[in-house]
Amino acid sequence: MTDETTVARESKPRRKPPKVRGLFERPKGSGIWWVSYKDCAGTRRREKAGTRGMAQALLERRRDERRRGVKLPETIRRRGVAVRELLDLGAAHVAAHYSTVRLSAKTGQQRADSRHPALAVEFGLLDAAKLTPQRIEQGLARLAAERNWKPATANRHKAFLSLAYRLGVANGKVSANPARLVRAQREDNGRIRLLSPAEEARLRAVIRERWPEHEPEFDLAVNTGMRSGEQYGLTWDRVDCERRQIALYRTKNKHPRYIPLNPAALAALRALRQRSAGIGPVILHAERMPAQAAQKARHWFEQAVRLAAVPEFTWHCLRHTFASRLVMAGVDLRTVAELMGHRTLAMTFRYAHLAPQHQLEAVERLAGFATVQSGTRSGTGDSVPSEAGPENCKQAVSIQ
Repeated sequence: MTDETTVARESKPRRKPPKVRGLFERPKGSGIWWVSYKDCAGTRRREKAGTRGMAQALLERRRDERRRGVKLPETIRRRGVAVRELLDLGAAHVAAHYSTVRLSAKTGQQRADSRHPALAVEFGLLDAAKLTPQRIEQGLARLAAERNWKPATANRHKAFLSLAYRLGVANGKVSANPARLVRAQREDNGRIRLLSPAEEARLRAVIRERWPEHEPEFDLAVNTGMRSGEQYGLTWDRVDCERRQIALYRTKNKHPRYIPLNPAALAALRALRQRSAGIGPVILHAERMPAQAAQKARHWFEQAVRLAAVPEFTWHCLRHTFASRLVMAGVDLRTVAELMGHRTLAMTFRYAHLAPQHQLEAVERLAGFATVQSGTRSGTGDSVPSEAGPENCKQAVSIQ
């Protein structure tokens, strides 16, 4: 074969492969081939195959399935949704729907933003439809170990992920919520940290020295038991100084609550009223410092607690202090529950141990019955009462 013949053959253009109905290249010249066909239900479908040969084989298989009446899954054309897309959906939902006194829209967005990055790093690039409950448990455990999370923090992140999936199901992005099957960690909600008189004296001294303008807020919290969001979202139209009452209509449990005002709370409100015209927010400086208002009292209270050497004490502990002092003063638990805004008595029973006098009075009612039952018979048939009263308790123990 001569060189002229070889050159002539190489210069001859190659024949294009014949066009096949149902095969197309997208984009042109990319080498990526797709198939287009109708399933057994008559629905037009398109699938990405890869090379032309792979596309030809896939098309033949789909046509064979159509002839045999094989029903294809509904998700065959669904675009893969990353977990990050669902997390973005959840963050937008929180910012739009949590504009209440309990949680402002800005605070809700900050909470969502604080949970979004950690979850996005761990799960963001994964296919949302393929994420399993076991993978979620492993990821949350790893995040908790790396970031030193407490059980409550891990549960809030799990709840946010579940919210994101729930919204994804509602919007047709995914078909199931795997986070719903993940068990929440056990939280120690029974811990009660209250402020002792000595600790209050030290804390109040620091506040008066460093942040005297915030002392009315401190007094209002101790004497009303309002939640942080309720107090810092309070407006003057909800305060009735003549009737000595605060009306809270938008609360955590969605039920209105009326808080009576004692002299200390009234004095705090009068001090706060001097800074405003009696309209708008009660705590006016929160409006002047929006960056700090978003954190409510944290920007000064945490420093005050540290300087006063009051360990493991937060602003919410002032609410515990309010309830604990009521119980120790002899107020019944039903009234305490109403003042605290608890939906059930189970929350209020956490403070029951602080009223030992009521429990002592209850068991002392058995004293008369116990004396008759435990008395001994003398030789004459007379009943001799037992000598196990409080004054003889020490003597009875020594005899035994």
